[in-house]
Amino acid sequence: MNAVIVDDEQRARNYLRGLIEDQYPEITILGEADGVQCGIKLIEDVNPDLLFLDVQMLDGTGFDLLAQINRSKYHVIFVSAYDKFAITAIKFSAIDYLLKPVESADLGIALQKVKKTNLNKDEKGKLDLLLLNIHKIDKIALPSLNGIEFVKIDEIVRCESLNNYTQFNLSSGEKIIISKTLKDYEDLLESKNFFRTHKSHMINLNYLKKYIKGEGGVAIMEDGSEIPVSRRRKDEFRDLFNKLM
Repeated sequence: MNAVIVDDEQRARNYLRGLIEDQYPEITILGEADGVQCGIKLIEDVNPDLLFLDVQMLDGTGFDLLAQINRSKYHVIFVSAYDKFAITAIKFSAIDYLLKPVESADLGIALQKVKKTNLNKDEKGKLDLLLLNIHKIDKIALPSLNGIEFVKIDEIVRCESLNNYTQFNLSSGEKIIISKTLKDYEDLLESKNFFRTHKSHMINLNYLKKYIKGEGGVAIMEDGSEIPVSRRRKDEFRDLFNKLM
């Protein structure tokens, strides 16, 4: 597999190249660029399979670069110092990223995912969604058994744990099963007015209809579902519920 590195830090480029050449000889680095415009030219000239792409550069961002290339042709792994909003947008779009300084194990995991993924409309869709999400995060990419589902966050009523899977229940009545745990989505959606009421359930508070008191209690949702509230989460949930009143 052929790759390029686009990053405005020479030290970061040297480190990543050295790590790849030392531990992943099946990846050939075809070139490096230190900015958006020269990165676009490099990509067009050498036509790599994989882009290692920094977020913040002197003449723009990795998102600016993506907006100007054919996104259906490349795998993308972002490599960045911590940028909370950018990384949140990347996560919601189901795209791989590495934090600087890059750890060998994390790089290996990201490369394994790339090798197992065929370039198709779903991969382009994830990059397209990312470009939308960097302005306002209102959709999430859900890798289902049938491909990638792109879902509006405000259409998710609740999420239910099915062991190592998660079922998303939408306002339309559709159910989408994802091969990730509920914890993976709790971390993402808690800032979007979602609350984990129980080890097996997380709800969108915008769809909460009623709360019935009890040992823990029960949340009645607008779709008619009755979701248990654990004793451990009861007080925090009731505080949130009271704020909605």
